[in-house]
Amino acid sequence: MPANGEGLLEGTDLKLDPVLEHFFSGSALVAVDAKGRLSVPAGIRQKIERRSDTRAIVLTRHPTEPCLTGFDTNYLRLLYVDNERRRLAEEERDPLAHVSRDRRSFGSAEEVPYDTSGRILLTSKLRRRGQLEDLALFVGVGATFELWNPQLALKSKDPEIREFAAEALEERGVAS
Repeated sequence: MPANGEGLLEGTDLKLDPVLEHFFSGSALVAVDAKGRLSVPAGIRQKIERRSDTRAIVLTRHPTEPCLTGFDTNYLRLLYVDNERRRLAEEERDPLAHVSRDRRSFGSAEEVPYDTSGRILLTSKLRRRGQLEDLALFVGVGATFELWNPQLALKSKDPEIREFAAEALEERGVAS
């Protein structure tokens, strides 16, 4: 596959360049207050604003991990195209396989605006789905980012996420 993503979505007119040029990377631990407010790290906000016309992030349930997945509003188009590609591939084997995936992708997605200082307000539903309490660990994973409860990240089967959480908690002076 070419480095710029050409061919990834053959048959579509969707350009990946804005997404591929602005990957989410790094990790950051932020406080979550009692009302569910937190500050989105500046690096994530900068990429969101380069990739989209809105000052908002979209948060949804991660498909396999006990965390939230986040992205810009334009990424929803890529998600739809990917879900449709999968639906067509699965259609003969299981004509209803896409239903759960579409519900997870779009039914649980919430657009969350942030203010000029980068603060968002997590709904109680998002806090519950992400099992977020007083701290949240942002982890860049390319075209999207994840939002973890750092205590859950410490228990992950993935050694990378465990390491990110341990380092972030240690930097903050929180015992893990």
